[in-house]
Amino acid sequence: MSRIIDFAVSTLAVVLLLPVFLIIGMVIKVDSPGPVFYRARRVGKDGRIFFLYKFRSMAVGADQNGPAITATGDPRVTRAGRLLRKTKIDELPQLLNVIKGDMSLVGPRPESPDYVQFYTTTQRRILAVRPGITSAASLRYRHEEMLLTGADWEETYREKVMPDKLQIDLEYEERRTLRSDWTLIFHTLGAMFQSPDSAEKTGRSGISTYSSQSRP
Repeated sequence: MSRIIDFAVSTLAVVLLLPVFLIIGMVIKVDSPGPVFYRARRVGKDGRIFFLYKFRSMAVGADQNGPAITATGDPRVTRAGRLLRKTKIDELPQLLNVIKGDMSLVGPRPESPDYVQFYTTTQRRILAVRPGITSAASLRYRHEEMLLTGADWEETYREKVMPDKLQIDLEYEERRTLRSDWTLIFHTLGAMFQSPDSAEKTGRSGISTYSSQSRP
């Protein structure tokens, strides 16, 4: 999406959602001690490091006591955080990243430097694109935490989930259009009110839909 559209839509969304931000902030403060927002180090366009904004969904200092991603039943997640993460409401502050120019509304999800170091040469092509709040891969793996179970869950992410997500987003970028971006946004909004199984089906069908819409 063009930078102008990204900026205009995100600014309007932040203004309209300001009361929601305030309510969520109060819930977070009552639920557990610590700040309302969390800043996560992520790799952006051209490999530039930036801080991604999220509503805090984990205990303070959780990023110093475990990996950069979470698995099923991660004890670091707070009570309020479980609901925020399930509905993806914790991602709303990333609208501020879009306003700043770190991200777009649509684009591959920014990854932690801890995992970008494992990218292959081909996978690093994704760094040529500005990361986004939603992508074809993030919709497909909307509930990826459910896949990360067992003692070797981090290996599963690094060797199976992450490569598949990168492949999906690279394929999307090859055929990307403004129409496919808006289709993806509407699918993402709809998935917020779906069950995990339904959201996964939406992601699978959506990927093929975006590809077919974008073919010349």
